[in-house]
Amino acid sequence: MSWLLFLDESGHDHRAMPYEVRGGVALHASELWPFVQDMQRLELAAFGTALHQFQAELKGCKLLDKDRFKWAAQAPRMSDEERRKHCRGFLAKGLEKKPPSRVEFTAYGQACLEMATGMFELLRDHKAQLFAAAAIPCRVTKPKTLEAEEFLRKDQVFLLERYFNLLEQEEQYGLLVMDEVDETDDRRFVRRLEAYFRKTQTGRYRSSWIVPTPFFVSSDMTYPVQAADLAIYCVNWGFRLPTRAMDAPIRKEIADAFGPWLARLQFRGQGYRAGSVHELYGIVFVPDPYTARRGEG
Repeated sequence: MSWLLFLDESGHDHRAMPYEVRGGVALHASELWPFVQDMQRLELAAFGTALHQFQAELKGCKLLDKDRFKWAAQAPRMSDEERRKHCRGFLAKGLEKKPPSRVEFTAYGQACLEMATGMFELLRDHKAQLFAAAAIPCRVTKPKTLEAEEFLRKDQVFLLERYFNLLEQEEQYGLLVMDEVDETDDRRFVRRLEAYFRKTQTGRYRSSWIVPTPFFVSSDMTYPVQAADLAIYCVNWGFRLPTRAMDAPIRKEIADAFGPWLARLQFRGQGYRAGSVHELYGIVFVPDPYTARRGEG
């Protein structure tokens, strides 16, 4: 059997998000199909329909937009049946370009929060492992060097280190499953990934458990990638490690509701470097992804 690490990224356009975050959730192959089925049931229970029928998808920036919290708080919690009925009305009016009613806005806001919380519960129930490697300040710019163009960034190496650590512990192979973004960018990343696994000693060693060739899927068709998107979005806005360098503002509503979930789901293991053992966590902060420190990766 094997593990599958579903990857996504957040904040790489350097617009609204406090950090760049690359990472995702790892699911064991035996849990994958049960997880997908449970996600389908959860979506129907929360919204009363499948969102793709209304040209919508389960993305963190959509489910946890500030307006969703505002809408949800407009009225007391609705019954499940009432929420689903008004959600369908909200989505139908979106397709018809008609303004929803206040109760429909409220229902949709409550459904989005219900869905987000339920997704974290399913990740827990299906023994998912969270990796976010890493959170990078958006102010850091890419240097114009051959190394920066042709080799993996430090945060990407840290991600592989932690995933490898899980696989080594479990003595099982691991696959990388990525969200399709842009064909040119995807090919460039694959080239860097292959160079890492073939041309570096550490990469060759880690390819003993990690299959070096990633698989690309469309996020709107893959529930685990959508779950990864939600988790990484929450890391960006609601999780801060106790280091003075990781000081970007948070959204308190996300930190309060989902920060504890992130801490619970993140991978924990033991790493080895320079002959010593150290604690290894799935979420890591990297102040500068282009400047190497001695002994890293």
